[in-house]
Amino acid sequence: MDETLKRLLDAEMRAEKIAQDAEQERERIIQSAMADARAEDQRFTARIPDMHRGFIDKAEERAEQTIAELKRRYDERHVQLRDMAEQREHEAQAAAFELLIDPAR
Repeated sequence: MDETLKRLLDAEMRAEKIAQDAEQERERIIQSAMADARAEDQRFTARIPDMHRGFIDKAEERAEQTIAELKRRYDERHVQLRDMAEQREHEAQAAAFELLIDPAR
């Protein structure tokens, strides 16, 4: 009977050692995961200024493109209006000349 109790005590001690080792391994895994998460968070936080700068650069680029397009349209419209004004000016001069030559008209 002593031998059976001794084997049972040995088995219980081994089981407790296995449970302690498993608990320590679990704690080590948790700590490792927490450290990895903190490192990832720090890397992400460090990238925020670069990401922000990238967004601003793209927004500025789009704004410059929009401004260039609006300027191009404005220039085209300005040319059209100038051409129309010159045409109307010639028509007005011709009409005025006609009135000077033949006031009865």
